[in-house]
Amino acid sequence: MKPSPFIRAYRPADRAAVADVCVSTADEGGDSRALYPDEELMPTLFAAPYCHLEPGLAFVLDDGSGRAVGYVVGTGDTAEFVERFRDTWIPRVAHRYPAPTTEPGTPSEVMVELLHTPERMILPELGDYPAHLHIDLLPDFQRRGHGRRLMHTFLAALGARGVPAVHLGMVTANTAARAFYDRLGFHVIPVADPGPLTYLGRTTAVDGADDLAGASAVSVPGAPGRP
Repeated sequence: MKPSPFIRAYRPADRAAVADVCVSTADEGGDSRALYPDEELMPTLFAAPYCHLEPGLAFVLDDGSGRAVGYVVGTGDTAEFVERFRDTWIPRVAHRYPAPTTEPGTPSEVMVELLHTPERMILPELGDYPAHLHIDLLPDFQRRGHGRRLMHTFLAALGARGVPAVHLGMVTANTAARAFYDRLGFHVIPVADPGPLTYLGRTTAVDGADDLAGASAVSVPGAPGRP
């Protein structure tokens, strides 16, 4: 019998698999290798720093054989995360991605500039949504309820920490992702200058039988009623 996928905490051995998921979904939900040839670049911005700085909020979808085929990562305190990103993460990766000295001219150069400007994550309109997240699944594991369960696991972990609300920034053109977030109760947060992104938010409260089933997919340390 084929093993069933399940959600578990991130482990350092998942690093390469998580990076592959990130690269395979980083171009508006599709494979980004043609747009960003350096396969370490996108994970260095959007996956690896969370696994390193916030491992307690990093969860993966295990395909049943030990391989991570999806993940949700994030932080409960964006302002503090930005400080640690600046002080701890950038020094770890600057040798590979030095700070740009000219205006970016390629998509990869734009991403390197974003890497060196983590303060972009702090917007006044997001103040009531202190947490933020990134969630990705390989295409073969989408539309099966795994994304919902990953999200509810993450929300439960935030709730256990007393974090009231969470936000995310998604590429506006990614309509499939927007439909997913709409189904999960996210709403638009108006931002004065969002650029190519739409900002969405919701509370971390997990309500209803379906939500509770997803949230209990893994044990969340410190959550009421869980080990």
